[in-house]
Amino acid sequence: MSIKGETVKALMQDQMPRLTLSERHLASVLMQDYPIAGLQSITELAAAAQVSTPTVVRMARKLGFDGFTALQEALRAEISAQIKKPMSKLDDIPPEDEAAHKLYRFAAAVFRNLHGTLARIEQADFDRVAEMLADTDRAIFIEGGRITRSNADYLFNHLQIIRPGVTAMGRSPGVWPQYLLDMNTASVLVLFDIRRYESDLLKLARLARDRGCTIVLFTDQWGSPIGQMADVSFHGMVEAPSSWDSTISLMLVIESLIAEVQTRRGDAGRTRIEELESMFSATRMFRDFN
Repeated sequence: MSIKGETVKALMQDQMPRLTLSERHLASVLMQDYPIAGLQSITELAAAAQVSTPTVVRMARKLGFDGFTALQEALRAEISAQIKKPMSKLDDIPPEDEAAHKLYRFAAAVFRNLHGTLARIEQADFDRVAEMLADTDRAIFIEGGRITRSNADYLFNHLQIIRPGVTAMGRSPGVWPQYLLDMNTASVLVLFDIRRYESDLLKLARLARDRGCTIVLFTDQWGSPIGQMADVSFHGMVEAPSSWDSTISLMLVIESLIAEVQTRRGDAGRTRIEELESMFSATRMFRDFN
């Protein structure tokens, strides 16, 4: 991992306003094929970005590294963290934390994740996605991976109450083509993909992109390959003292979006919820304590 636990990509995004035109172009080339592009030689990277090798070194130093070699070491560490097997993560818990109760160690990690996630989210991106999700002229399609499917289901369950035209794509890729058939330039596909990234979701994103669909991605701090074709990506910090990654930071963004979409729907959203409550009353699905 790089400086202060930040990925190289996050450092480039943070420093972008302070980079020269050549350095910004170099950063753009790095992010287009991240992190692989940064593992080639400095000469090859400079040629690919059409900049000088001193420009590569200067940008690395602006990001806080001693030079390009140190930047590459950080990239290799990120790749190692991405492919790490879940059980091996238990070995990374600092010994000094063992004295604390598991509940508090986990909570401390979650608080760090929430803080880091909020620091990386652009408010303009949040507002853009909220506007798209509230727009009933746009059909919304939602899908998650093996671990993140529960996050996808949570978003779907709430959005379908707030507005019409929301589809959960189903558990099996075998049914996806029938949903892809209905996607067009007015559609929004919301995908959830954290390590270990799933090839089926990447294929789905490519097919949706071919249909002109807008793609919104919820991923981790390293970034799913889907990010290369996503229109908006939300990066949640997910590491925790567990064999499993924590998606609490993603849930923060999801619930905030749900609240904002409800607000943007205004009277139409309230009317829809009132109608739903009337149906629940008619079917006596829930107990009445009044």
